[in-house]
Amino acid sequence: MIPRVRVESELRARMGSFAAVALLGPRQIGKTTLARGIADRTPGAVYLDLERPADRRRLDDADAYLRSQQSRLVILDEVHRVPALFEVLRGVIDDNRRAGHRTGQFLLLGSASLDLLRMSSESLAGRISHLELPGVAVDEAAEVGIGADTVWLRGGFPDSLSVADEPSMQWREDLIRSYLERDVPMFAPRIPAETLRRLWTMLAHNSGGLLNVARLAQGLGVTSPTVTRYVDLLVDLLLVRRLQPWATNTGKRLTKSPKIHLRDSGVLHALLGIRTVDELLGHPAVGGSYESFVVETLIAASGSGLQPYHYRTARGDEIDLVLVRGGRPSIAVEVKRSTAPSARAGFRRASDDLAVDRRFVVHPDAGGEEYSTSDGVSVIGLSALVERFRSASAQHLG
Repeated sequence: MIPRVRVESELRARMGSFAAVALLGPRQIGKTTLARGIADRTPGAVYLDLERPADRRRLDDADAYLRSQQSRLVILDEVHRVPALFEVLRGVIDDNRRAGHRTGQFLLLGSASLDLLRMSSESLAGRISHLELPGVAVDEAAEVGIGADTVWLRGGFPDSLSVADEPSMQWREDLIRSYLERDVPMFAPRIPAETLRRLWTMLAHNSGGLLNVARLAQGLGVTSPTVTRYVDLLVDLLLVRRLQPWATNTGKRLTKSPKIHLRDSGVLHALLGIRTVDELLGHPAVGGSYESFVVETLIAASGSGLQPYHYRTARGDEIDLVLVRGGRPSIAVEVKRSTAPSARAGFRRASDDLAVDRRFVVHPDAGGEEYSTSDGVSVIGLSALVERFRSASAQHLG
């Protein structure tokens, strides 16, 4: 098992400050393992899996049952399956507060972000904190002897990462099949699973590129609104990220389309039939795959105080990842899959447009030292930049 020490520490901190915490993440990313570990170390904790009929029956009278657990931590897995619970939770939390139990009452686990965020925000405003569980990162994998290229190939799902390439590929293919045969009918019964798979594969080919809904619609033989609805589902299931463009008043003509990123590189490679690192390095999608991998890794490492965007002008000047704090671009990142990386002129001009002080060109780790160019761009390996993001606040990244 790969320890998730940092995430568990953050989760416990949230539980110490809020009555309820919602832990979000795609299916099989490790939410249940993390929650069960906390339950095992919390005396009296109660764990209910709401996919199990027996556990759902315990909530036939949810109000009475949850009130009877007043002094205990209650963990509700796959909570979006019982949306009526959120109204009940609000009353229970408020009454528990009056009895002196203000924090750490409920841990809610869910694999569909938009529904869970909407339901919890409407019913539990001011009572709940949301925390996303990302895949295993390069620094976490390194602690158990797994290299960054292996994480890139197999992705961040623990069960995919902890086995050899071939069984990992089979596991990811089974995960894709499970989503199409189980989750799609549950969350969007009118979406044909085979059409969604074709779209998912098309997005994998274009990961790291601009989202062109009209072209995707033409390729699938459906309307643009239909493609948008399908992409919405993949975003909701935390499988795809629409990285929005940063809009700024620079007087430049800007690209307004979001970038599309498959959030797990291992799933991306399974959709494209890429089984080994050698196959990956020779594949046309290698550049986009690596960009998506790095972008997702850095977003997870940067923490919740920074909001991610991309930036691109009509001229083609571009920043792969812009991290914004308090409405101001704070960090600019260009991704390079190269052993001799350097910042493009377009990246420098775009960074000047946004007046970004902290500028990084990030590349695969190859034992090289970090160095800065004469115009203030830091050239740095991915693992080193992840460590910097983890250990320092965004305001003081140097």
